[in-house]
Parts: sequence; structure tokens; C-alpha cells
Amino acid sequence: MNFHEVRFPASLSFGSVGGPERRTDIVTLANGFEERNTPWAHSRRRYDAGLGMRSLDDIQTLIAFFEARQGQMYGFRWKDWSDYKSCAASAEVDKGDQVIGQGDGVTTEFQLVKTYASGGVGYVRPIVKPVLGTVKVGLDQDEAREGVDFEVDLNLGLIQFAVPPAEGVEVTAGFEFDVPVRFDTDRIQVSVASFQAGDVPNVPVVEVRV
Repeated sequence: MNFHEVRFPASLSFGSVGGPERRTDIVTLANGFEERNTPWAHSRRRYDAGLGMRSLDDIQTLIAFFEARQGQMYGFRWKDWSDYKSCAASAEVDKGDQVIGQGDGVTTEFQLVKTYASGGVGYVRPIVKPVLGTVKVGLDQDEAREGVDFEVDLNLGLIQFAVPPAEGVEVTAGFEFDVPVRFDTDRIQVSVASFQAGDVPNVPVVEVRV
């Protein structure tokens, strides 16, 4: 697909507003009960990049990035400052943060995931854009070595082992990650006078499936 492996400047995404979006179809029955269904297995995130603009230099950086992506044409990486690590926001990434699979003696490839749990229910989110140099992997709490025991596909979020983990071995991982997004508009409108008065441009960004 049309995707550039470049991150939107993290200093500009800091201060943006956004988060996960779900789609739920609700039908109210004659007896007042509801039937609820969703066509989406995974949530989709939306952000407003305009809120991170603090100076005219920031605006110029935004426009250059927008033009290089040709508007909505090419996707890019986005750092979601509210959710960019496999662990709690105040913690450091550790190899045991997330369980990503169980060894069976055959499988050599495992997808990075992050599990969101609450009230005994969990949602498993595939992580497809890990950040270079942040991925740690554990095998039954023993740390594996990148470049020796495993490789990371930074474009798809896959861990590829040189030797398949033995049967029953718990495969865990810790990492930082980006969200694959694109601009949700083909137009950016900026008024210098309005911006200097505190009115920032609206720059919608939406997550894409990769």
C-alpha cells in the first residue's frame, strides 16, 4: 500500500487530541431491548494534528510534511503520546510486558500485540509499527538477543526467530510503537493572523489498516 516509513514530528504530535474510535450498529426492538453488533474487529484512531502547532515554523514543518505525503495519498507513522508503549505510561519497556504467543517447536514468526484488559475482558490489538531499537523479547523470562536469536520486521510488527521456540515456551515482548495513519483531508487552510491570535488550523489524521 502507499505508506512512507517516516514519523510525523513527535514534537508536533505532542498536544494533539485523539484516541480510539469504534463502530457499533444498534437496533432497538419493539420490546425496548437492543441488539448491538460491530463490523470492526479492531478500533480505529483519529487525531487532530493542528493542536500541536505553536509557531509559524511549526506550520511550515506541517505543510512540508503534508506536501511530501501528497495529502491523503501516502500514510505515515504517528506517535500517540497517550499510548505508545507496551507497558504503563510511567514504566520502562520490559521484555515481559506482553504475551505474544506460545512456542510449539515449529512456529518461528509471532505478531507483536498489546492487550487491553478490564473487568475480566480483554482486547488484543495488533502492533504493526514498532519503533527501531525499542523491541525486547523474552522466552520464559530469558531475554532473547536481537540480531542473533530474532529479527524484527519494523514494517509489519513481526518477530522472526532463527530457531522456533520450544513447545510450551511463553513468548513475551516489550516495545514502543507508532500508529499507521494518513491525513484525513486534502486541504490545509492557515491564516497567519488567526494563528497568531490563537486559532490553530484543523488537521485531521486517521489510522489506516496495513
